[in-house]
Amino acid sequence: MQNHRAHPSVAIPQRSRSPAYHPPEVYSPYPFEAAAQSSDSILSAWDATPTARGPPTTLEVPERPLSRARSTFAPPTISSPELEIHRSVSQRLTVNPNRHRLSKSETVLTGRSPEDDYVARSYTPAIPGPAPSFEISPARSTEESPDSKLNKLTRELSNMTLQSEEGLNRFQNGSLDEKDEAWHSLVPPEAREAVGKREVERQSILFEVFKSERDYVYDLHVIQEVFVERLKSASPPVISPAERLQTFLSTVFWNLEQITAHHDRLLEALFARQREQHPLVQSVWDLILDSFFRSKLDYESYIEHYPLAEERHRTELNHNKSYKDFVQRCYRDPRTKKRDLVTFLSRPVTRLPRLNLILEHLQKRTESDHPDTKDLPLVLDALDGFLKSTQPGIAAAESKVKFWNLCDSLAFNKGEIIELALYNDMRSLEYAGTLARRSKSEMDWNPWYDLYVALLDNFLLITKEEKMPGGTIRRLVVSRPIPLAYLRLGSFDGPPENRKERPEEGNFLRVSHRPMYPFTVYHAFEKATRRYTLYASTEAARTKWYEALVNTKAIDDARREGNRFFVSQILDDGTFRVPGPRSGRSRKPPSGRVIHAIPFIASGGKKFMAFGCASGIFIGRQGEMFRRILSYENAKKIIVLQDFNKVLIHHDGYLLSYSLEVLARVVQYQSPASALDASLETIAGQDGAVICCEAGKVKDRTIVVYAVKGFMHTYVYALEACRPSDLGMRSPWTLQFPTLSFRPYGEPFYVPQEPYSITTLTKTIAVATDRGVVITDPQNPGGAIVSIVPDFSGAPSNSTTGDLKVRCEAARPLGLVPCDASELMVIYDTMGCYITKYGKPSRDSSFVRWEMKANSFLHRAPHVLLFCSEFIEVRDVQTGRLDQVIEGADIRLLHAPSVRSVFPLVAWRGGRDDEDGLSEQIVELVDTAEITPVTPASGAFVPLELWEEWEM
Repeated sequence: MQNHRAHPSVAIPQRSRSPAYHPPEVYSPYPFEAAAQSSDSILSAWDATPTARGPPTTLEVPERPLSRARSTFAPPTISSPELEIHRSVSQRLTVNPNRHRLSKSETVLTGRSPEDDYVARSYTPAIPGPAPSFEISPARSTEESPDSKLNKLTRELSNMTLQSEEGLNRFQNGSLDEKDEAWHSLVPPEAREAVGKREVERQSILFEVFKSERDYVYDLHVIQEVFVERLKSASPPVISPAERLQTFLSTVFWNLEQITAHHDRLLEALFARQREQHPLVQSVWDLILDSFFRSKLDYESYIEHYPLAEERHRTELNHNKSYKDFVQRCYRDPRTKKRDLVTFLSRPVTRLPRLNLILEHLQKRTESDHPDTKDLPLVLDALDGFLKSTQPGIAAAESKVKFWNLCDSLAFNKGEIIELALYNDMRSLEYAGTLARRSKSEMDWNPWYDLYVALLDNFLLITKEEKMPGGTIRRLVVSRPIPLAYLRLGSFDGPPENRKERPEEGNFLRVSHRPMYPFTVYHAFEKATRRYTLYASTEAARTKWYEALVNTKAIDDARREGNRFFVSQILDDGTFRVPGPRSGRSRKPPSGRVIHAIPFIASGGKKFMAFGCASGIFIGRQGEMFRRILSYENAKKIIVLQDFNKVLIHHDGYLLSYSLEVLARVVQYQSPASALDASLETIAGQDGAVICCEAGKVKDRTIVVYAVKGFMHTYVYALEACRPSDLGMRSPWTLQFPTLSFRPYGEPFYVPQEPYSITTLTKTIAVATDRGVVITDPQNPGGAIVSIVPDFSGAPSNSTTGDLKVRCEAARPLGLVPCDASELMVIYDTMGCYITKYGKPSRDSSFVRWEMKANSFLHRAPHVLLFCSEFIEVRDVQTGRLDQVIEGADIRLLHAPSVRSVFPLVAWRGGRDDEDGLSEQIVELVDTAEITPVTPASGAFVPLELWEEWEM
């Protein structure tokens, strides 16, 4: 009978027993080497199948080693005179008796190992094509050699599996009944007996590789056809607009198209291998390893992104009813088999771990001398290493999902703007969990209650969970979030305290006690009022919280240090001193606290600095000795009008003016100190004490504004700086100012309360008082007050505005800063709020609370700097976001320049403590700029000497 099948088969006579399996060595003997063995030796299922006879006495080396793509190699055997050989064209194995084992040099040149050659000879199917085969007539021989027995086994297996070819094709195209999709269902019982139980198990596992890959590729196509394509073509759109739909598709389905393409190719190769080698598939590790290396990067990207994809799908499901209905319609498609989209999206995540388990099982069922014992570990090591390498990415994505869920569940108090930058790409949830707190009230039977505490990379949140209808959880922020820059750690080693608990069911009179382990955290500025003692359920949990807090704060400190918006540069540390514990023996009296400072330039371009201290005004050049030139102690303000050669000093209720040039000559010993008296002008203070003063540009004019406290009211005056040639009489009260350097600007006006500060705006003047900020135009003929801002005329009918009004009345206004052309920010000592250019509260009457109580501020666009004795807060004016915190001791704002080219001056406690006293450190706050990566131009030349230090 001729067999025209495309793979070898052998028919086994009835009642024949399965040959015992004796695995050969890795380098099995060639047939001519085995000729000396006994003819009744046990037949091995892994010996080379003899399909051709060749010259018995010669062994020729082929021109090049065979490729591993070749099928089962038929080595030469010794011819037997008792056998009658008939050629048949049904077999497709290529006859090439002249084979030899690869040498080491050939291994290097061809990239193949002796094990590869062994697999090619023993396990890999031949390439299709007509080739001679041999039929052995057992009647002509009373005793068969081992090769003839194996030839007989191969031929008879071929005959028995003729009927399984149709089943194999039906399996590969998916039309075979599910109950029949197993290797033993496609192979006759006689064949299973012929190869033995262990090989049956191995072939069944290999069959599972084919089956699982086929099902996996099927599901990947279901995702594309049932979900993606329908979502794109839905009319009306399920998700709109189109840009949002595209973002959703790219987020949820990520790079599934690339993964599908990889596995389409792998499945095609696996099916080809199965068709060639069925029923005894030798190995598939080479195909799997090749596909793995090709798809590794795509899998890494998908697996690490998967938690974000799942969360995006669930979020859309909860907030978009059209999408929910669409998904339900998709589930009714029979191809989904009632599985949800999350199951499909997780298929690439679980595919490689499942494949790894299958191959591990395959390795356990493989004989020790089979080539797969050396090859399978390569695949397993690659898969195992890859799966471990993706764990950090998965953990980071899962943490991001938990962080998003936390953000969606947070509920803040109405009206307050808390800029946590939650949706910044850099935000992350570092640690979270349930902690207990104990009520301070002694009347509570059970003073304990649970809190959900979340540690972000920039804030610590303390919330209380509430279960909402539908199973969702809302987390109410019960305490203002603490920035990590202000977070301080207290005791973490306190003894446990017992918490009384009642059982949820059963005897309510029965009370149990559970130990709780306390630890303390607090706010650096509000140490007493914002101090929290929290309780962990175990000692290990408390330790975990301590480690998380310490590590997160360290990372936050490093990040803030490397992303400072202002850097302090020391100008002086030691010239100015205050009395300290070691002072008293020095002959040089201390200067006292520095209150004000200002730089100025004299004729000739020489730069000077003036410092107002407790003992007088010191002037000098940086790097040189400073001299006390004026004896005005604790001067409240020093103003320099550089363009008009004037310096103004607010001292003891008077506003005085001196010539800058004369002052500089006195400092340089070019003029006597008495020369200053000749240039002195008393601007104000004769008719009332000057409370505060300020200078700035109003309508492109240099204006000096000051407030004078009268008997019944406080009046505000404005003077325009001018040169003597520009003087002229503009109003009747000009005669009250017999100065040669200033003339009245508009008319004086009164304010209802004592002012705190004055701010010059583009066209008007803002005066901060107890009742608000008064904005007026001195040149208004009536001198009427324009407005008091914020304007709370809508407070009675609007609860939000009413709440803001209460907060503003309890705070002290400091001034105004512009946000943009249509909005300003009112600065208070404890908060800030936004108003329109007409004075009405904006942004739904919301406000921003500072983390400390400010005594002064500085506008340095786009930031506002808030100062107190311990901290400087740098906040974004538009959003209120806290961008930087500068910490010090006894901090004072000395100079707030009105131009960008001049840096602000700040004083704080210095680093020296000796017999001269404690030093005052004078620093400049220098603006920083963001570092942008610079890409060298294409073909740019890099000098070789730049790399010399890296030469090994």
